[in-house]
Amino acid sequence: MLGITYKAVWKRLLDIVGSLLLIILLSPLLLGVVVLVRLKLGSPIFFTQERLGLNGKSFTIWKFRSMTNCRDENGDFLADEYRLTRFGKLLRDISVDELPQLWNVLIGDMSLIGPRPFIAEYGARYTTEQMRRHEVRPGISGWAQVMGRNSISWNQKFILDVWYVDNCGLLTDIRILLRTIPIVLGRAGVSAENHVTMPEWANSEVPVEKIPSE
Repeated sequence: MLGITYKAVWKRLLDIVGSLLLIILLSPLLLGVVVLVRLKLGSPIFFTQERLGLNGKSFTIWKFRSMTNCRDENGDFLADEYRLTRFGKLLRDISVDELPQLWNVLIGDMSLIGPRPFIAEYGARYTTEQMRRHEVRPGISGWAQVMGRNSISWNQKFILDVWYVDNCGLLTDIRILLRTIPIVLGRAGVSAENHVTMPEWANSEVPVEKIPSE
């Protein structure tokens, strides 16, 4: 009963209070990054994209832009590795590019803690079990992030996300929050091997029965 009350009431209340306090406390940093992005990358300052959230509903996620708008002769964007600048990589390494998502948390699209929201196009590829990750709001940090971030496979991410759905609670969220801090400061698991972040997910991995939660 306590777990149900936390997920239905207290978690959202903590998200509102926590995100508002963080926006106020981090406002000098946020304004500073706005200026730097404008000077180093130009406009737009923010990157927006459609992601899947609670119950599979689409929403617009906000990030600080970390890539240039360089295109090839056909007008298509160059590959990520050619558009990611040194400044943009620094923003990603220390997760500062994710801070605008505090707004997503405040308005109810996201939670401080939960499965990371994936792009909307992936929705049609989910199995029924994988879709369960959307039974809770997506988060800025989550169980999969503190268990390997982008250094683990897509399949492992889904397993860890569903584990979080089944074990969501105040102590679990505090545990994830405490683990997030050293991971961000240590820049651990920012990208998969030979990729800027992660390769595109095609749901072609061989499923595994389980992976350790520790």
